[in-house]
Amino acid sequence: MTGLLLENKNAVIYGGAGAIGSAVARVFAREGAKVFLAGRTQDKLDAVAGDIAAAGGTVETAQVDVFDQEAVEKHASAVAASAGGIDIALNAVSVMHDQGTVLADLSVEEFMRPIDGFLRTLFITTKAVAQHMGSDRPGVILTLSEPGAKLAIGGILGHGVSAAGKEAFARLLAAELAPANVRVVNLRPHAIADAPAAGSYTKDLFQPSAAASGQSVQEFLDGGLAQGTLLKRLPTLAEIAETAAFLASDRAGVMTGTVANLSGGALVD
Repeated sequence: MTGLLLENKNAVIYGGAGAIGSAVARVFAREGAKVFLAGRTQDKLDAVAGDIAAAGGTVETAQVDVFDQEAVEKHASAVAASAGGIDIALNAVSVMHDQGTVLADLSVEEFMRPIDGFLRTLFITTKAVAQHMGSDRPGVILTLSEPGAKLAIGGILGHGVSAAGKEAFARLLAAELAPANVRVVNLRPHAIADAPAAGSYTKDLFQPSAAASGQSVQEFLDGGLAQGTLLKRLPTLAEIAETAAFLASDRAGVMTGTVANLSGGALVD
């Protein structure tokens, strides 16, 4: 089988200027998709769009607050009207949250921050795009979670519950949207090896744990976290993006309601 994976597909990426969102956007565009980047910071979106355009890809940007349901729906409708529909959507929005604080010291606000933040934006963006997908044109909704959805360790209550919620959301949504010819697949990467260098919030997220062990964030990722996987390494942004492109393509047309485990074997399903 030859040809571009996503030729003539229209893809909306929320959080398109972030580490994962931008990596996926570049691969989607390389594989022939017309990419619509949405996010909070216009200059960061423009930088990603500039890279895509320079490589010959087709891209548009929009400054959108993904917590503003009306704004997200207006943007999705505009994309669908101009492009003729939405084929692929990815929510790569990150919400800063606590990791490392146990129940006795955790406030209800910190516990709820990732649960409300991640799931609220996931609901808003998914509802906006779903109405413009499917029927005679197969649709794909990609979501992101983390190994915390399955791990049994202390100090990640809010993070773990939010991750499990995102996976449940994808599984249940797949059942709802299957009759409309829309697939839903969740990607579950571990902490990403090269995310700190790419400007991800990973550096801030793991800084307390790294400092407690007398390491830099990169040392913490390459050491303890990577060594806890079967492969003894963490996934890279390129690996996540390439997997996302395959899952969004017609070559994965029978996959829905499932999790793509990109944890390097930190979890074995």
